[in-house]
Amino acid sequence: MFAYHVVTERPMVLGQKIVFDADHHSGVYQRVMEREALVRDVYAHPEEYPLPLEHHLDVAIREQAMEQVRQEKFPQYPSRMASLYVSQTLEESKRWAEFFTRIGRPTYAIVKLKVEGRCFIGDACNCFDGTPDLADNLAKAEHYWLNLPNEDGEPIHEMLVDGVITVEEIVEEINANLP
Repeated sequence: MFAYHVVTERPMVLGQKIVFDADHHSGVYQRVMEREALVRDVYAHPEEYPLPLEHHLDVAIREQAMEQVRQEKFPQYPSRMASLYVSQTLEESKRWAEFFTRIGRPTYAIVKLKVEGRCFIGDACNCFDGTPDLADNLAKAEHYWLNLPNEDGEPIHEMLVDGVITVEEIVEEINANLP
């Protein structure tokens, strides 16, 4: 299958291969695992962690819940911590690129990818703020993986892919907000 990706963390080159699988994770994985002990402490002592939680802790709690539910109930889908976030269409990727540049995120290019792996198309609006309530986090994670409607009704699609991913074409150079 083919997909489009907005390159934001570091440049990509034509022909570049990326592998995401059980042994090859994304940067999200590292940031979440760095907070694994803290997440356990939040669940053990919720009264010590008033809302809103610090952003990276919030994300770590959410992503650990997402991964637990995925492994238990939806193992056919790629892990959010071992996948690349892509778009089905060039138009959709251009909207993401506009959003990233507007919020100041370094944005290098839009690339076309050949994907040899699994895919999940979900609603980014079903991502949630992690809380000290494990049961609530797991319920929200299941809602995400079931791809149920979000509260606002209008989905924002996110496509996760894993496996062997090859850069087939540099579609558009953007080079905005670069360090």
